[in-house]
Amino acid sequence: MTHSAPLVSADWLAGNLGNSGVVVFDIRSAVDGGGAAAYEAAHVPGAVHTDYVKDNWRAVKGMATGMLPELSYLSELFGRIGLKPDHHAVIVSAGTSPGDFCAAARVYWTLKVCGHDKVSILDGGMASWQGRATEAGQQAATPVSAYPVKLREELRADLARVEVAIANGGETMLDSRSASYYAGTEKSPQAKRGGRLPKALLIDHTQVFDKETKRLKPKAELDKLFGNLPALPVVNYCNTGHQAAANWFVLSEVLGRPAKLYDGSMSEWTEDEARPVDVG
Repeated sequence: MTHSAPLVSADWLAGNLGNSGVVVFDIRSAVDGGGAAAYEAAHVPGAVHTDYVKDNWRAVKGMATGMLPELSYLSELFGRIGLKPDHHAVIVSAGTSPGDFCAAARVYWTLKVCGHDKVSILDGGMASWQGRATEAGQQAATPVSAYPVKLREELRADLARVEVAIANGGETMLDSRSASYYAGTEKSPQAKRGGRLPKALLIDHTQVFDKETKRLKPKAELDKLFGNLPALPVVNYCNTGHQAAANWFVLSEVLGRPAKLYDGSMSEWTEDEARPVDVG
């Protein structure tokens, strides 16, 4: 029996590997988790590898390096890796750092924003699969027709929407980076200027993780962490829409709060010198 819980356990996945409605995507890249070499050494049986970096799950547009790709590209990508609308997709990352969970959360968001709701992340990634049977080598995908992408605009904040939200209020801008980036004392090479979106609040994305288990903290702790945010929809951002995916996942999928991801983030926002930033 499948379900669309945002996180599924290794026990659940092991019990559903024989289900033709469940497809497993190993997204490890060289940046997070060893990429194709790690996948070919050992992966969840039947898992198809789609490299988070090399398969361009994020697009470069100008200085912005983390944009949502063109929908036509995503339609082709989903079909190439064998995803059908009725599949339950399970995303597997390395499970060893906040960074690779961010990659899983960003792939999860991409599927959701494209209209594929039956998607989960393997809680703990490949690290949680230790002691279970694995496969080696390359599992060939079974390509299918291009996926019928339908953009769910309520999950994404593009530049125009962010400009309106900042001008009019009504939404909380939430920075997912460290305090130094938030204050502007440190700057990403992808951004022209240091600082943050005007009136933004800060919750460093690493705070959602338990350092011992290397998984998300229990729901009660996450609820407390985000509990002081105003009762408004939240626009999550960082430098490139990668780290912010973790906070978006917690708010939207774990806590059930209205939340969007600004995929352009500071790398897009700071391209125009006329757009304001706060510092300090």
